[in-house]
Formats: sequence, structure tokens, C-alpha cells
Amino acid sequence: MKLNWGTGIVIAFIGFISFIMYFVINMNTDKKLDHDLVTEDYYKQELKYQNDIDKEKNAKTLSANLKWQKTENGMLISFPENLEPSNISGKVFLYRPSNKQLDFETTISLSNHNLLIPDKRLLDGRWNIKIDWNYKGNNYLYKEEILY
Repeated sequence: MKLNWGTGIVIAFIGFISFIMYFVINMNTDKKLDHDLVTEDYYKQELKYQNDIDKEKNAKTLSANLKWQKTENGMLISFPENLEPSNISGKVFLYRPSNKQLDFETTISLSNHNLLIPDKRLLDGRWNIKIDWNYKGNNYLYKEEILY
């Protein structure tokens, strides 16, 4: 059987299309290549972004912002000393970019100016911390990328 140039071009096209289809199907079915979104409802979150900007501006007007430090018991979050701890409420959200199952949220309930997140809940590595809190009707937001 003799191959002419027209048959060679058709075979080359079929080979190229098969090669591309193999990679498309492989990328869509392989579970180790799955990438999670930061949040499932990111469109809704984007519409609320101006509120976050306003809360961050409010936080900058405080005499002292939140501080965190790693201790042997866990992560210690310190709220400003000049605020009454019983009037502080809100949520702390810790997001682990490398593993969605490690993300968690906890409510803020203070008896003094410190909030302790236990060490057993946190693995070493990178975390994004978001503290959305309220003090006497004013909303504040603290966001930071941290290495724990």
C-alpha cells in the first residue's frame, strides 16, 4: 500500500486531535488535578467586597489593631486593650489554601482581651486569617496571610 501526501496529512490531523482529546479527558477525570475554589459563592462574596473595605478602614482608625502570636498552646489573638472585651463579638475564619478540609470558623467570645485557638486545630504552614468583628455597633475586619 502506498501513502500519498493527502493521506499523510489526514493521519497527522487524526493523530493530533487524538492527542489533544486524550489530555482534555485526562485533565477532567483525574482527581489529583482537582482545584477547589476559595469560596463556593464567590460572586456573592464579590458583591459584598465594599463592606469589607469599609470594615478595614474602620480597623485602621483604632488606636491599636489586632495582634496574633504563636504560643505553645496555639494561636493567641489579642484585641486592643482599650476596648471592653464583653462588647466584642464576631467570627474568626482560618483558611488553608492547600487543603479545604482544614478550614474552620469559630465565634469570638472573650472574657479578657485574648482569644486562643488551640494548637491541635492548626498545622504548620500558610494560613489566611480573617477576623470579622463588631464592637458597640462598629464593624471591623482584620485579614492577613500568616505562616504558623
